[in-house]
Amino acid sequence: MTSTNKYIDILKQYKTALKDEDIAAKVKEIIAGKFAENNNVEVYKTLYSCIDLTTLNTTDTKEEVWKFTEKVNDFEGTYPDVNNVAAICVFPNFAEVVKEALTAQGVKIACVSGGFPSSQTFTEVKIAETALAVANGADEIDIVLNLGFFLDENYEELCEEIDEIKHACRDAHLKVILETGALKTASNIMKASIFSLYSGADFLKTSTGKVYEGASLEAAYVMCTAIKEYAKKTGRKVGFKASGGIVTTEDAVKYYTVVKEVLGDEWCNNEYFRVGASRLANNLLDTIKD
Repeated sequence: MTSTNKYIDILKQYKTALKDEDIAAKVKEIIAGKFAENNNVEVYKTLYSCIDLTTLNTTDTKEEVWKFTEKVNDFEGTYPDVNNVAAICVFPNFAEVVKEALTAQGVKIACVSGGFPSSQTFTEVKIAETALAVANGADEIDIVLNLGFFLDENYEELCEEIDEIKHACRDAHLKVILETGALKTASNIMKASIFSLYSGADFLKTSTGKVYEGASLEAAYVMCTAIKEYAKKTGRKVGFKASGGIVTTEDAVKYYTVVKEVLGDEWCNNEYFRVGASRLANNLLDTIKD
């Protein structure tokens, strides 16, 4: 069996010929039927604890990243019944800064890596960048799927690259960003999800939020469906992260609702569910206070 056939055979284990209109209808049904029961303070609190609080600006400085981390430290004890954010997400050159500044308990250090946000660089550079980020304190690594390989149907190189980066992560978790706004169709999103899962991803993530359209509920549904089917086939649970344009409490609750309906309650915690955001945290706290 050739390498190409190997990857085609993996795809054949799943339903990949998805129709976008069918997915949109299913998501609309879920939100209409289940959003209201999840739109409550306890879910808001859970969502806050699932945030990867993010600063990924060209103008970021060491001092700004330090102050950003101190805000997370200062949250400790402010709301006794609300757990702190799940992680602080920064560029890899700031991993050491966050590690030095971070005193909040249980908050992870996440770094984007691998030529973020385009993923257009040498595989060797991606591996080195990832290894350096982990050596400097990263607990989690967020990389972008190589869309060039995917769109060329070069599935062997696509999967091997993810596998090599995963190896460079050592004990750190690997989140693979599909950039669903570039993949566009439900069928492409399902295929990209499957290849990422089989290449060792610990999380599937929707978007970078940098160039293409950010997260969508339809993409979330497809990705969660892939995670569910993969877990059934392999027994390995993989997390889901929504990122890109999620600002309001209402938006966050909608993603929570999709995750809960597709994957179940056991995924509704920060071990298996994350929301990448910068402004959402304050909006959730304002809603909780109200």
